[in-house]
Amino acid sequence: MDKIYLNKLQFYGYHGVMPEENKLGQRFIVDLILELDLTKAGQSDDLNETVNYAEVYQIVKSIVEGKPSKLIEHLAEQLAAALLKSFSKIDFCTVKITKPDPPIPGCYESVAVEIRRGR
Repeated sequence: MDKIYLNKLQFYGYHGVMPEENKLGQRFIVDLILELDLTKAGQSDDLNETVNYAEVYQIVKSIVEGKPSKLIEHLAEQLAAALLKSFSKIDFCTVKITKPDPPIPGCYESVAVEIRRGR
């Protein structure tokens, strides 16, 4: 299966279990792998035969910067469902959400969740 990668999309959201996360917000980094057949797009050079990256970005932005979720697992599920619903050409999508600097003592870099969903 062919793949489109959208790497290190960065957003500011208010997701988390802790009250300060919901009040102050924080950065979230989203990586996507969209699996679909790119043969026609490669042969025709026609945007209609693939997935428009700008449209993908806008969907992800609206969800990550929208209504807060307690868990990034929930946020990842929302993203996968929205992308599969919005783009019929996508067979599978992998969504990775990284939460830099989580409020966990001793965690000095990040935590992340990655899911893969398909039709």
